[in-house]
Amino acid sequence: MATISSLFVTRLYQAKLNEYGPEVDTEELENSCVSIAEDDDAGLEWCEQNGYPGYTSYASLTDLPWRFPVFAQVVEALDQHVAAFAKDLEFDLADKKLVLEDIWINILPEGGIHTSHIHPHSVISGTTYVYMPEGARAIKYEDPRHAMMMASPVRQKGCREELKAFVYRAPEVGDVLLWESWLRHEVPMNMAEDDRISVSFNYKWE
Repeated sequence: MATISSLFVTRLYQAKLNEYGPEVDTEELENSCVSIAEDDDAGLEWCEQNGYPGYTSYASLTDLPWRFPVFAQVVEALDQHVAAFAKDLEFDLADKKLVLEDIWINILPEGGIHTSHIHPHSVISGTTYVYMPEGARAIKYEDPRHAMMMASPVRQKGCREELKAFVYRAPEVGDVLLWESWLRHEVPMNMAEDDRISVSFNYKWE
């Protein structure tokens, strides 16, 4: 009798940010993100010069947890989620650990898009969702084998999720998603009139 196994599994972690604590006030986090965006002249200038839709603090602010206590709480919560995910991935961290490398704000306006990308030099990447207007698009993940499928037929409509070339996740406010940093992902165009607000981050091994 034939045996069929699944090999080289790609894991995706989803949970509520406040599952472990501390209790992060999502309204305070949203207000902080908007306030930072309004005052971050360097970040706004970088976005304009680079044709970046909306706002990101990625190229301008590297110390959000130090500047705003709510971000320090976010990191405290994320540390626990990343530890849980690393355990599930059965990483042998030896005498090192996964630590926050960077954390940044994303504000994506109507018509904005974050094109397909990976996060080189990191181990785990992720996003926690601060404001998701109705109609905002889900995050899209690409099967890492996709470029090597060559002459493969397309999958049947409604095929099992683990066989799809692309998988979408529609998170809610307060959710956190984690994945290994090599997993290619993108945010399709925001079709909502309101801004889509999220906080993204990378963890490194040291």
